[in-house]
Amino acid sequence: MAKIISFNEEARRGLERGLNILADTVKVTLGPRGRNVVLEKKYGAPTITNDGVSIAKEIELEDPFERIGAELVKEVAKKTDDVAGDGTTTATVL
Repeated sequence: MAKIISFNEEARRGLERGLNILADTVKVTLGPRGRNVVLEKKYGAPTITNDGVSIAKEIELEDPFERIGAELVKEVAKKTDDVAGDGTTTATVL
């Protein structure tokens, strides 16, 4: 498959949409009144969690630019989890 190279405003908007989709999904779990999220797995039973990195890992987007934007935020959540072990939701929202 050929690589898509884009320098225009639409590419930046796609990245921003991907970032916002992921952040909006994870932010409902933030804070002491944060809610739980039900994750549908490809196999097995659904999972109920309020862990930001677990939610981020399960999000898959169709648009290539949105997917790249979401992957950037996923990487932030993974690194935060590896280094601190907590604060993934806050890091994702920031």
